[in-house]
Amino acid sequence: MAEPPVLLAIEGGVARVTLNRPEAANAINVALARGLDEAVQRIAETDGIRAVVLAGAGERFCGGGDVRSFAASSDLGGMLEEVLTSLHPAVAGLGELDAPVVASVQGSAAGAGLALVAGADLVLAAYSTKFVMAYTGIGLVPDGGSTWYLPRVVGTRRALELALTNWVLTAEEAHAWGLVTRVLPDSELAEKTDAFVAQIAAGPTGAYAAAKRLIRSSATMSLENQLALEASEMVAAGGTADGVEGVRAFAEKRQPRFRGSE
Repeated sequence: MAEPPVLLAIEGGVARVTLNRPEAANAINVALARGLDEAVQRIAETDGIRAVVLAGAGERFCGGGDVRSFAASSDLGGMLEEVLTSLHPAVAGLGELDAPVVASVQGSAAGAGLALVAGADLVLAAYSTKFVMAYTGIGLVPDGGSTWYLPRVVGTRRALELALTNWVLTAEEAHAWGLVTRVLPDSELAEKTDAFVAQIAAGPTGAYAAAKRLIRSSATMSLENQLALEASEMVAAGGTADGVEGVRAFAEKRQPRFRGSE
């Protein structure tokens, strides 16, 4: 029996989502889009998730949409709609998770693969990775939340450059643009990802979730309203076990022992 196009493993508070079509550069077809949506829904419904890893099996993270299957379709618009009916809820669901989402990226991230990178909270990339939008090169338009995330991550001018010219970014350029958090030697990506995610998972999950909400809401908020939100979140954090533990640990000059949402 063939393996599913998306693998989900949950262990020790870490949910690992793996795009699993390595023979096709993890290109997104209907089955993979549905599998990703189902994985994200399961994570959202599971208590105790403290970090999420988004990775791709094989040599590449994600080559974008499955253009070969698109080309073979007698109804391209209908097929694209079917893919996006699952892909877009998956993207929205990833953005709504309390736990930080860490993308571990190798090889290439193209099209919707780049969109998944842009939507992650933190991105670790191997030095050899290439990043490209690619959509307009085949007469299509950006999707997967890329037109929402990219302007916020790299700015409007650079987002337009990526979309209109299909400029290929190296990992180091992507880091300089703010798309990638850290660039790592290819041989160390897996090991460093595990260590990084373990550190995240040991942190204050509730505080992470509040920080994500605050930062992502700021683009549409006035300063006055944002300050009010910060005050509300800060007071709420002060009433949590993790907030109390963090402050006490600092005062006692020891490492905090956070419990997340437990």
